[in-house]
Amino acid sequence: MANALIVIDMQNDFCPGGSLAVPHGDQIIDPINRLMQDFDAVILTQDWHPADHASFVDNHEGAEPFSVTQMPYGPQVLWPRHCVIGTPGAAFHRDLTVKRADMVLRKGFRAGIDSYSAFYENDHATPTGLAGYLRERGITQLSLVGLAHDFCVAWSAIDAARLGFATQVIEDACRAIDMDGSLAAARKAMRDAGVTLA
Repeated sequence: MANALIVIDMQNDFCPGGSLAVPHGDQIIDPINRLMQDFDAVILTQDWHPADHASFVDNHEGAEPFSVTQMPYGPQVLWPRHCVIGTPGAAFHRDLTVKRADMVLRKGFRAGIDSYSAFYENDHATPTGLAGYLRERGITQLSLVGLAHDFCVAWSAIDAARLGFATQVIEDACRAIDMDGSLAAARKAMRDAGVTLA
């Protein structure tokens, strides 16, 4: 059975010094690079937002960073501007071994909807095409790593499990934002969905 490593959003804006830095996010790059050798396929995801993206707090007059607003698809955290298409912040961290990647999946490029998961937009209905790609290649087992553990990694892992993939999250190769207990909630949601936390 073929397996894939899904590396979530190892981009400059999510690493120390970036506009939406995850604490110690750069510390997992070496472990991720080592893990790549153990898999049949490596998929990198890349947050890829237009400047007018609806999730950016500065596109909502008077809103506070990390506040929550209602969108047509449900509640949406308003984030500091990050990973704008073509900017240095959207680039992969220079130490990440990108040459090992079979595929780069860009997400969040539709201005009106955010995309945490590598499989669906935040409406939980609009697919990215990743599931089809993996199935066409006969990949049934997925391991997820990257940033941020409690948002994009967790949402991707939950969707992967719901889609029928045998899914694990390698927690030593993830880092979390952990806002208001979000990591504990994400870990519970992943376990409830059938994700293995390794």
